[in-house]
Amino acid sequence: MVALSVLDLAPITEGSSAAVSIKRSADLAQHVEKWGYRRFWMAEHHNMTGIASAATAVALAHIGSQTSSIRIGAGGIMLPNHAPLVAAEQFGTLAALYGDRVDLGLGRAPGTDGATLRALRRSYDSADGFPDDVQELLEYLDDPAPGQRIKAVPGSGSKVPVWILGSSLFGPAGGIVRFALCLCFALCARSSACGT
Repeated sequence: MVALSVLDLAPITEGSSAAVSIKRSADLAQHVEKWGYRRFWMAEHHNMTGIASAATAVALAHIGSQTSSIRIGAGGIMLPNHAPLVAAEQFGTLAALYGDRVDLGLGRAPGTDGATLRALRRSYDSADGFPDDVQELLEYLDDPAPGQRIKAVPGSGSKVPVWILGSSLFGPAGGIVRFALCLCFALCARSSACGT
């Protein structure tokens, strides 16, 4: 049997609110958990009035509290928008709360427009350091090395499974090979793949 998963954006429908949207996401997660789905992931998008999953780790904490067995995770965290230490602490906290149910998908795209990217204190060339940021994050999630001065607390030693996200093989291919990570391919993230 093929394992099915959900990627949720926590859509805010017309006349609704972010609070209602996140409650609906939790309801969806409970239903798909009962139906035997394997994963419930949420995606990071900023400055989009119709999406309530910008604070992905916070939204996932709520989803985790409303479910008991389905894997929860990010599909994904746009790592150039975050310090690797902060991402490791956020997902280390989720792992402390929900154990081995947590996944972390990492993307290198900004997940937003240029003005919002600047508001996040990032620049378009932030993605150039993606491989180094992935390496740093993996080190924070691994067992601490002797003499390691900076540790993700929580997060250190959690070994949260990390996935590389991509809509082409250009960006993620290096990360997959370099770090021996899994690939989550976003077929419909590219309009040409969706026929639109």
